[in-house]
Amino acid sequence: MASPTLSLSPDAGSPASAPLENLVSHLVASKRSLSSIEYVWRANEIVTSTRGYLESSVITSARTSFLRAGISTQFHTLEQVHNHNKAVEIEGAEEYKEVVRTLDEADQRLKTTLTRLRTTMVEAGLRPESDQRNSLLDFVDESGVDKLLVGVQESADTAKSAHAEFVETNLGFHDDLEQIRTLLDSSTSPTQRSTVDKGSDYPLDDCRFTSPLPYILESMEDRAKDMADNLESLVKHFDLCVIAIKHTEGAGDAAERLAEDLPIGVDVGEELKGAPPEPISDQERQEMLEVLAKDAEQVEEVVMEIRDQIGEMEEQFRTVSGYLDKVQQEHSNVNKAFKHLDLLGDRLHPFIAQSEVFVMRWDDEKAKISERMAELESLGDFYDGYVSAYDNLLVEIGRRQFMEQQMDKVLQDAMRKLETLYEEDNAKRETFKSNHGDFLPVDIWPGLTDPPLQFEARPKNGADKVPDISKSVIQRAIRRVEGKNSM
Repeated sequence: MASPTLSLSPDAGSPASAPLENLVSHLVASKRSLSSIEYVWRANEIVTSTRGYLESSVITSARTSFLRAGISTQFHTLEQVHNHNKAVEIEGAEEYKEVVRTLDEADQRLKTTLTRLRTTMVEAGLRPESDQRNSLLDFVDESGVDKLLVGVQESADTAKSAHAEFVETNLGFHDDLEQIRTLLDSSTSPTQRSTVDKGSDYPLDDCRFTSPLPYILESMEDRAKDMADNLESLVKHFDLCVIAIKHTEGAGDAAERLAEDLPIGVDVGEELKGAPPEPISDQERQEMLEVLAKDAEQVEEVVMEIRDQIGEMEEQFRTVSGYLDKVQQEHSNVNKAFKHLDLLGDRLHPFIAQSEVFVMRWDDEKAKISERMAELESLGDFYDGYVSAYDNLLVEIGRRQFMEQQMDKVLQDAMRKLETLYEEDNAKRETFKSNHGDFLPVDIWPGLTDPPLQFEARPKNGADKVPDISKSVIQRAIRRVEGKNSM
């Protein structure tokens, strides 16, 4: 480090002599500059403390890295468990969503069918006047439908509740992991974070990083050495001032008095400790005064440099202290993360069991829902068949009406023919009796005088008459049935 160190060498341009007042002034200024030894002592303290901080930071960082490496392995294991449970949670949510969608579709289909039953009026010709049931729905017991729907809803609610509990458990476990991750992230230096795998959600792997303390310590030692060198030059300048005054006639006592009460730690030369000065020649004295005059001009500059250097060292020391605080805080955070991880590990088995419990409960409720869904589908199919059967009933009534009409037509035609045959037979019988009856004994054939056989048409089995349903109603039913058959 460059510095304006006092030269202590002769300069041809210096004055040949110096008055006593100037020498005393130089001595006073030089003595005052020796108070800079406090800065040198402070610099030594800073270097010593920084060296201790460096050792402490290395030990603490090593402990932190060792502990972090152990936490990392355990943390990734817990993270894998959480990811598995999260996958189960998501799969359960998707399955539940699909179940709800299917339930909604089945429920909507059933409601649509029930609406058709409610809006389909039973023809008056099909029921007695005393029967107050008007729609197809009136002939159905809806309590079974309501009971089935309540059962399905209960199973869905139970499944939803189980999933909500599982989600809450997963969220709590995730929050605990997040707290550990936050502690570990806050205990990871920027250099560490820059070298961690960017694909990891939790950058916990142990990473080596370069501490700035060795470089700062080296800089401090250089500055402290420069400060010591500058202080040594100030001490030599002070020695030279005292010697110069002692070689000035009548000023020896003044030199001794001014050389007293020096700052603690300032070590002056042996020639200043009360011994009379060695005689010197005028040429030697002249050279000494020239060096003294030149060095006196640099004293204040050297003192200012020492102050600047100690100021820079104080700033560096604040950086060192802040870095050590950070290292200690990182170690504290890793310790907290370890304790939290230990507590979380105690909950690992219940957490894994929670996943198994949820799967079992969900499978059980799915089976119940599936069973009731099958019943709901079957009931829907039955009601759809009920509506369709009613339309087919109307078509069947129409067919039977037509058949009755055809039978009645055939019957009427037969009755007319029978009546014709009866009259024809009766007329011929009368002709026979007129021509031959008088000649035949009455008892020759008792049935000779009987009238011809007569017939009447009546239902054989006493079946009810086909209901009187209008043709328009039957035609609409036929169109509905044909429309369904064509689908």
